[in-house]
Amino acid sequence: MVTLLADGWHGPGPWVLVFPLFWLLVVVLVVTVLRRAAWRRRGWCGGGEHAPLAVLGRRYAQGEIDEAEYRERRGVLTEERGAGGGKR
Repeated sequence: MVTLLADGWHGPGPWVLVFPLFWLLVVVLVVTVLRRAAWRRRGWCGGGEHAPLAVLGRRYAQGEIDEAEYRERRGVLTEERGAGGGKR
């Protein structure tokens, strides 16, 4: 031990921060990926009662639109979502 100190070893230095920062980066990346995956699963509007299909169904149920318009708009919404390469 005395020879280590005599050789100029002054402790781990700034390298002691590398591993905590690495694990912090890993945790941030995992959280980001999981949040994006959940966001994509819910759709671009966040899901729930304000999701486009839910709004369309509610308008049809209330009689604001007829069956032909409902089917046409539903086809457009499901086509964009199913294609994966549609507008975002």
